[in-house]
Amino acid sequence: MKHLLKSWSSPGDTREINKPRRIATLALPIFALLGLQGCNVGPKYVRPAVSAPSTFKESGPQQAPNGTVWKPAQPQDAILRGKWWEIYQEPELNSLEEKLNISNQNIARAFENFMAARAQVQQARSNYYPTLSVGVSYARNRSSQSQTTAAPGLSKANPNSNAFNLPFDVAWEPDLWGRVRNTVRQTANGAQVSSADLENQKLTEQANLAIFYFELRGEDALEDLLRKTVEVDRQSLELTRVLYKTGLDNDEAVAQAEITLKSSQAALTNVGIARAQFEHAIALLVGEPASTFSIPVKPLTTQVPDIPVGLPSDLLERRPDIASAERAMAEANALIGVQKAAYYPTVSITGTAGFAASTFSKWLTSPSRYWSLGPTASETVFDGGLRKSTMAQFTANYNADVANYKQVVLAAFQQTEDNLAALRLLTQEIEQEQETVASAQRFVDVASVRYKTGLDPYLNVFTAQAILLANQQSVISLRVQQMTSSVQLIESLGGGWDVTQLPTEQQAQAKRP
Repeated sequence: MKHLLKSWSSPGDTREINKPRRIATLALPIFALLGLQGCNVGPKYVRPAVSAPSTFKESGPQQAPNGTVWKPAQPQDAILRGKWWEIYQEPELNSLEEKLNISNQNIARAFENFMAARAQVQQARSNYYPTLSVGVSYARNRSSQSQTTAAPGLSKANPNSNAFNLPFDVAWEPDLWGRVRNTVRQTANGAQVSSADLENQKLTEQANLAIFYFELRGEDALEDLLRKTVEVDRQSLELTRVLYKTGLDNDEAVAQAEITLKSSQAALTNVGIARAQFEHAIALLVGEPASTFSIPVKPLTTQVPDIPVGLPSDLLERRPDIASAERAMAEANALIGVQKAAYYPTVSITGTAGFAASTFSKWLTSPSRYWSLGPTASETVFDGGLRKSTMAQFTANYNADVANYKQVVLAAFQQTEDNLAALRLLTQEIEQEQETVASAQRFVDVASVRYKTGLDPYLNVFTAQAILLANQQSVISLRVQQMTSSVQLIESLGGGWDVTQLPTEQQAQAKRP
């Protein structure tokens, strides 16, 4: 760029009269460029429409095989709220969830990713403004003696010289076609994606903690059942030995009673493995070493709460993974605008001003001042199809994000229906299994009486006890599955989060939350 060097003249110089005209000549194109900054060649973003069913199929009345009609409860509170785990009324679970929100390292990592995304917004916004740099330089120069001439009769001129320079450089590229605005919008949308991912990570970790907690309580319930079973089997073995010694029974019955007792003891020992693993998994979630973390034993007694389901369309506003997929579409749309601006000319304005002198005493004086200012325009004439192919790439990326968004929405409907069906069917199955347990208990009682009176062999008692234990274990397993399905239902409903908690583009550009 050609520099326009300012010439400082005496007050009587006629060039002073033309100075305002020269300034106006330079200012007019600059103001014209500023006026073009309102242009934006990028496409306007519109969220794709997704059809949602009017109601969940599984939320309506469902007829059970026995003819009864099952319908999920309709709590007065239509939606879940922030600390959704409090719906279970488990103080220990509440305490663990609070620790998780503070100390979970996956959540901490997602938060830092969000902060990095916000920093990228600030980086993009910096392109709105000119860059200003300043530097100072000094050089001591010596010219060749053979090139130095002097007047006749005088000594040769001094070959040494100094160069003092203090330049201030400014450069600015006006956002004529919306490239910077679309870049800022793209990074702001990216920060919103990161924020939604953070909330989804929180929800996932919170749900995992609740599931592991109820799994652990299920192991406690199973341990309690097996301890009682071991005691009953020990009493049966003692009775069988007494009957054998008195000649009322044989050694085969004693062996069967011993097998029953040993099997129950082995099952009780095996419960400890699963419980320890669930306890260690919870320690990891709450950010504590497994070696120093423990949870007291307490059997599962929690009942499934009434969970407000709402409408399928509510999921579009309540699930952070759907919000993340939607904001990813907006981010991809803004990238198309960034690339489309590459088809238009780029204009930059550069200038410099400073002080230059050969002696230090005259360096920072008015005669040593200089400046230059001017615009530069450039346009790519031929790029071998680079811009066209890049535009096609970003458009395809946007279409892929649209497909992903619709898939996430469909998956949300599926997960909610799955867990509603699981709760409905598990409720019926638990009732049926409890009836089976009652029948199995009656079988044990009858078989025990008939054995004690010598009517039946111990094999009948052995069989009845095995059936009873298996069905009792099934009830506990179903109860755990019912509790975990309720947690998964809450997770599929968004866990009390909604899209209003997502930071706006302006909030995403703030320095700190």
